[in-house]
Order: sequence, then C-alpha cells, then structure tokens
Amino acid sequence: MVFITRRERFCAAHKLYREDWSEEQNEQVFGLCSNPNWHGHNYDLYVTVKGKVNPETGFLIDLKIMKEIINRSIIDKVDHRNFNLDVDFMKGVMASTENIAIEIFKILKPLFDEQEVILHSVRLHETENNYVEYFGD
Repeated sequence: MVFITRRERFCAAHKLYREDWSEEQNEQVFGLCSNPNWHGHNYDLYVTVKGKVNPETGFLIDLKIMKEIINRSIIDKVDHRNFNLDVDFMKGVMASTENIAIEIFKILKPLFDEQEVILHSVRLHETENNYVEYFGD
C-alpha cells in the first residue's frame, strides 16, 4: 500500500455562531471566533490517497489529476470566500474546521473512487498550531 499526499492552500473567512444562542453565549463558547464581522485564515489542505502503484506508469495517481480534482471541486469554491455565506457545501453546517474537513472528505471521496484510489484522509490546517485530520466514518 502506497500513500501520496497533495497540499493546496486557500484563504477563507468564517464565523462560529449559533443563531439560536444569545450573543453572550456565542461569545462565551466561541470567543473571538464569533466576531460579528467574521475572521479569516490561510488554510493548508492536505489530501492523502492510498492504493497500489500501477506497474505501467509507476504512479498511484497522476499528481496532475489529483491537483485538478482538488482545485476544481474544493479550492475554486472556497478560496477568498466566506464559508458561512458563499460555500454551497457548507450551507446549514457550522463552519468549524472539523466540519469543513468532513464536508471536503465527502466531496472528494467519490471523485477519487473514480480514479481507483482510496481517499485516506483530509487534513486541514487552520493555523500553524491547529489542524484537523479526518479519515471518514
């Protein structure tokens, strides 16, 4: 089994906020992340796939194809956008880094299945100190 990882970067804004909570409760739970004027991050997205190397090409997957899948299905939709307002796959979902990683995984899994590789994980760095890694259900 071989694993290969592709990193992509994007910038996006979000806010952690529950409409059914008071301003005070949101601030108590989410702190500065509940800022009414949003806040943003420079995200690093690591997508790892796994499988067997094709003996004809020596590749698990052509990295140009991997890059195209990630950019077309994720980066083009989130870069310089607001997760709460602009990103279709986050409608109705709390825009936490955990949930963003889960939703990205859901989108990418069938696309990599088509390439006959297994999506192993999505790792999303929100800051240099904080990241989420999701391996599917």
